[in-house]
Amino acid sequence: MSLSGPEFKAPPEIFYNESEARKYTSSSQITEIQAKLSERALELLPLPDDHVSRLLLDIGCDSGLSGETLTESGHQWIGLDISNSMLNVALEREAEGDLLLSDMGLSFRDGIINGAISISVLQWLCNADRSSHNPRLRTVQLYCGSLYRCLARGARAVFQVYPESNYQRELISGCAMRAGFSGGVVVDFPHSQILKCLDLTVHGSPSVSAMSPLHPSSVGPVTPYGPSIECPLT
Repeated sequence: MSLSGPEFKAPPEIFYNESEARKYTSSSQITEIQAKLSERALELLPLPDDHVSRLLLDIGCDSGLSGETLTESGHQWIGLDISNSMLNVALEREAEGDLLLSDMGLSFRDGIINGAISISVLQWLCNADRSSHNPRLRTVQLYCGSLYRCLARGARAVFQVYPESNYQRELISGCAMRAGFSGGVVVDFPHSQILKCLDLTVHGSPSVSAMSPLHPSSVGPVTPYGPSIECPLT
């Protein structure tokens, strides 16, 4: 994979300025892709089909495109993004989630979140934008560790990510395991466009949230979206 993605050009809070945020959101191709990826992530969680609204996280929510899928599915959601410009566009679009300007370190109460999705975000952590950045430390402590703590018992987190190399894939998988996650990697469309999703299942804190957290028995098998390859975290 060539080093052409935006994560290689500048940190997200700089790359996604007002101009880029509006261009991103106005692209019909990006809108369509984000809808498909977020639908796939929601499918992989998976949430019980009981018509009960859950509290979900959209980590790296951009201008609220992926959050629209969560809203249409009847869930409440909190969107986090480090780009102020992206969040401003989300507000203009009247995104229905609660929006937070935040890096990936999550400071929510333990066990309160019923599921999380993150679309095309994790690869940003694998790059050192500054000399002080340690990709492994950022991924383990500020992202995976804090996410593990805030997820309810039995909840899942689904990351759709484009690793630049096998090293990045192993870095992300290893960091997730060290944070306490178990799960696997689903590779959608392995022979064409590759969508590498880290499908992580976690038993969260013993605290019980008012949003009816998932029970481990509700986490069912993964249904492939198009041609797929599944493998466990190792």
